[in-house]
Amino acid sequence: MKLYVCQEHVDKAMDVVVDEYETFPRLEPVDEEKSLSTACEYCGERSIYMVANIGSSTI
Repeated sequence: MKLYVCQEHVDKAMDVVVDEYETFPRLEPVDEEKSLSTACEYCGERSIYMVANIGSSTI
């Protein structure tokens, strides 16, 4: 599971990953180029972080 989120929704995305996978989530910044074309999963604003479960590929 990967969630792309804005600063405002980082906590919510981390809670979702913990609830669903019962593991600590990975938090990585989204590079500038990808950030411009990737919207926040919750509000549609530009994403700045990718939150994923530990087993998820971030490639």
